Amino acid sequence: MNNKTMVQEIGIKRCTHNPLLKTEDVTPSCENFVVKGIFNCGAAKYKDEYVLLCRVAEAVESKAEDEICFPIVEEKDHESFFRTITIKKSEHPQLCFDDARTITKGRDGNSSVVYLTTLSHLRLARSKDGIHFALDDKPTIMPNANEESWGMEDPRITQIGEVYYINYTAVSPNGAATALITTKDFEKFERKGILFLPENKDVAIFPEKVGEDYYAFNRPVPKGIGTPDIWLSKSPDMIHWGGHKHFYGVSEEGWENGRIGGGAPPVKTEKGWLKIYHAADRNNRYCLGAFLLDGKNPEKILAKSQQPLLEPEMDYEVNGFFGQVVFTCGCIYEAGNLKIYYGAADDSICMAEISLTDIYRHLGIR
Repeated sequence: MNNKTMVQEIGIKRCTHNPLLKTEDVTPSCENFVVKGIFNCGAAKYKDEYVLLCRVAEAVESKAEDEICFPIVEEKDHESFFRTITIKKSEHPQLCFDDARTITKGRDGNSSVVYLTTLSHLRLARSKDGIHFALDDKPTIMPNANEESWGMEDPRITQIGEVYYINYTAVSPNGAATALITTKDFEKFERKGILFLPENKDVAIFPEKVGEDYYAFNRPVPKGIGTPDIWLSKSPDMIHWGGHKHFYGVSEEGWENGRIGGGAPPVKTEKGWLKIYHAADRNNRYCLGAFLLDGKNPEKILAKSQQPLLEPEMDYEVNGFFGQVVFTCGCIYEAGNLKIYYGAADDSICMAEISLTDIYRHLGIR
């Protein structure tokens, strides 16, 4: 049985309106900006609306062949704003411009990132039906000029009581850290600062305490020794995290042999914690899978995907700014069904839906 047949048999269904949000739906933040992608959104229900907090990536249009322009964030009078930097390639022979996403110094595995060619901010989209979304026409949350001068990426939303906890990747020349913002109404936002130091991302926070502690998945990226694996951490207050334990690592072969990460915040079910995660192979082909974890001990894996739950197959998933990618940061569970909102090819937002019964079948659970 091939993977495609399995995906069809378990009943996962892509929304017929995919992609739900595309680059052409986004108003650029500045006159000379070009929207490169809207993707990797956090998802939540707020009152009677579906809310997506989307990552919007923008670049600056270069006017000369020898030039490359890119945005950064600076601050004046306590307000963040975008500034454009222009580099003449011929004047910087030490820099490498081969990757459309980065400008690096050095080559052959010894390179270091000097600048990103795109910069991401967070923008809100609202919907009554979970399919047709109205997107803000300007950034909802701007990066700050300190820990986020290179942008804010991949937000995830966890609701605990009346508070929505938004964790995201804060990118700067110091690295990719994980920061936290809270809100009660998606209008006023309060920054809580850095939670996990660089390089650590793909953080997914549980929606309630398990025992005496809050739990969060995270994905540090070791250099030299180790691989990009999922870790599990605990906190008494959502701010101070410790008790770090390795949770699950990449495989030697197959669709999980490159990197593996936290995906969407876990969902509580009668059988335990359901966790949608992502994994990539060594060719950077990203797929989605699922874990079922013990309800009282999230370190204990009860079942796990043996084949991808969702993999890049449609044209909008295979071709794009960074193709062969399906990547989720947010799911919404209601009425026995899980809506998985995912980034496709790093330039659009899509949704697939699956019943809890079919996820259990996929995991081999009766």
